[in-house]
Amino acid sequence: MNRRCVFSVRRAAQPGPLSVLCAAAVMALLPSAAAAQASAGPAVPQAASTPAAAPASASAAPASAQVVTVTVTVTGNRGRQPVDVAGFGDIPLSQLPLSASVISRSQLADAGISSLADITRLDADITDSYNAPGYINQLAVRGFTLDNRFNFRRDGLPINAETVIGQANKQALEVIKGTSGLQAGTSAPGGLVNFVVKRPQGRLAEAQLAVTGTGGLEAGLDVGGQGTGGSTLGWRLNAQATQLRPATRSADGSRHLLALATEAQLGRSLWEAEVEHSRQSQPSTPGFSLLGDRLPAAGSVDPRTNLNNQAWSLPVVFDGLTGSLRWTYTLPDAGSTSAFSGTQLQAHLMQQRLHTDDRIAFPFGCSADNRWDRYCGDGSMDLYDFRSEGERRHSTAAQLKLSTRLATGTVVHRLSAGVLQNRLEARFNRQAYNWVGTGLVDGSAQVPADPTLTDENTHRTERSQEWFVQDAATLSPALTAWAGARHSRLDRRSVRTDGSRATAYEQGFTTPWLALSWSPPGSGWVAYGSWGKGIESEVTPNRARYVSPGQALPALESRQVELGLRRTTGAVRWKAAWFDIRRPVWSDVLLSTGRVAPDSCANDDRCERRADGFARHRGLEAEAEAAYGPFSLRGSALWLQARRDASVDSSLNGLRPTNVPERSLKLQAAWNLAQVPGLSLLAFATHEGSRAVLPDNSVVTPGWTRIDLGARWALRWQGHPVVARVGVDNVSNRLAWQESPYQYGHAYLYPMAPRSWRASVEARF
Repeated sequence: MNRRCVFSVRRAAQPGPLSVLCAAAVMALLPSAAAAQASAGPAVPQAASTPAAAPASASAAPASAQVVTVTVTVTGNRGRQPVDVAGFGDIPLSQLPLSASVISRSQLADAGISSLADITRLDADITDSYNAPGYINQLAVRGFTLDNRFNFRRDGLPINAETVIGQANKQALEVIKGTSGLQAGTSAPGGLVNFVVKRPQGRLAEAQLAVTGTGGLEAGLDVGGQGTGGSTLGWRLNAQATQLRPATRSADGSRHLLALATEAQLGRSLWEAEVEHSRQSQPSTPGFSLLGDRLPAAGSVDPRTNLNNQAWSLPVVFDGLTGSLRWTYTLPDAGSTSAFSGTQLQAHLMQQRLHTDDRIAFPFGCSADNRWDRYCGDGSMDLYDFRSEGERRHSTAAQLKLSTRLATGTVVHRLSAGVLQNRLEARFNRQAYNWVGTGLVDGSAQVPADPTLTDENTHRTERSQEWFVQDAATLSPALTAWAGARHSRLDRRSVRTDGSRATAYEQGFTTPWLALSWSPPGSGWVAYGSWGKGIESEVTPNRARYVSPGQALPALESRQVELGLRRTTGAVRWKAAWFDIRRPVWSDVLLSTGRVAPDSCANDDRCERRADGFARHRGLEAEAEAAYGPFSLRGSALWLQARRDASVDSSLNGLRPTNVPERSLKLQAAWNLAQVPGLSLLAFATHEGSRAVLPDNSVVTPGWTRIDLGARWALRWQGHPVVARVGVDNVSNRLAWQESPYQYGHAYLYPMAPRSWRASVEARF
């Protein structure tokens, strides 16, 4: 179970699958009789002309390594593509009355990003939130932490993200920002993340190799084909194996992924099927903490130190198997006399099976001082042997959706409606959580193991049925009205592994959403306003110290107002949005004092879980991109005022939430060197403001700035398009506390990773 906060890193791979993939990748890079056909793809800086299409500069290089003239432009996203998870069909992102980002796999490659956690470097709205590379990644959007059980989607269907999600077979990441009650039955109000799976795209053969300065190695293949002689069958296979060898000591691991996607166009029916298996094995790295009343200077702690370095420490293992089947049927238009056109019926089924072994030598609190939210002032802490093995999380989602265009007089509607059913089962064994001795902040202490299974776990079963309808009505060439609603029915049950503390409840609610947008044809301007609701649902823990144990709490409604303005054409393209999100808060209130319990009622004091005021996040987000000759720039910024209000504990009102920066700035730049055709120099800058460490805001970490540099060189080698990349992350070797999550009544500090370098090459043949 996720009852601990860790800062995780990566571990060395087993030689088997990696050796095979390395050999295959090297052979793919050798001269081949296959003709070059596809480009190496866009980058984050994205390529305006691809290696395959651009003319080779034979005079600039020998024939065996011809340079390709490529213009690289930094783009976040041009807004031409739709955002599938938004639910409005083929309407492009630039026209939607909401804030969203689409992050392509080429953007991730140019920035050297291989995990979900690191997308925080590309978008100011997205920040770390109890984010542990190598462990379960957690993100915050607009200052709200996304719920890994409810805020993640895969090709539009809900998945459980209490695992490590592989990126090798993902085409893009879509991020919707703000309340998502229209797209999800229950979810935290920060937004939704949707993983877009790679699909067949004709003949394709690509190999990748990557290395890191610490000895990490990755090899991958992306191959596909389309039938000949008029056949409509297509397939795509992705395989990747990685040796995870981070700078952090005693944290080497391995990761691999194998995925196959197929499709068949049979008349008016498109059948798509895909399956993915992934596995990651790696010891996790716990966070540091306050030392008594002192915030240790970031420079006083070696970021390579792993507090999970006992002789008996075992890796955390994530196994995942996911598959889906999607059928799309396009109905024939009835002719010019019919009001309906472009009607499609889609059925989509997905199943996900996760298996996790969660183990760690876990530092928590200081019993010597009877303080459980930090380490001891002398640099010592309590160490626990935590093991929760054989965790199983199975989920099944099925959706039926109908979409069409309806013309009624001068108004054109783009309608969609459907039903989604989702079931989640989480089954666990008893777990170990045993005090085994005293550790030291330098990681030098060795203590004995105690894997005795002394603690119960909690099984969960959740079923939901959601009915939804959405409409984009074009009232005039410039004015569009948007509306939608989702009605959800929940059935949630839980019970401890020994059969105690059973809870069960059912709940129903409707989440509406309304918007109005104005965009004169050909002007390039879009202005919009929107209002919507989101829902979260919870039950009082079934423990004797709670009032009304096991009873469902009223569904808490988040509300958001958003105003946005965009310029989608011209030399400088930009967008800005102002938002105001009001989210109710649950608190455990002590009956003896009437104040909020700082430790979630961990002691025996009687308490009540109740709605307790609200969190209000108001902010302004902005993004711009421009190109000036050989230079191109993109930047995004967030100014956020997040505060607690109307709590029964007046001492909390007006305070900032922990681990939420009040400002964030992300910049990317590219310089195309005319002297070396195909070569672009890249730069990435990330700045985040201070973060509160404790709920009372008495301790705050300083803000920080990080600079990453890289280069991208597109060329042809033996007739094949090749893209080579190199990069140095954290160039100045900045020492800083990157984030400060407060979880399970404990303050954690995660250091910024030290300077590191990386290099990769990919080729299509």
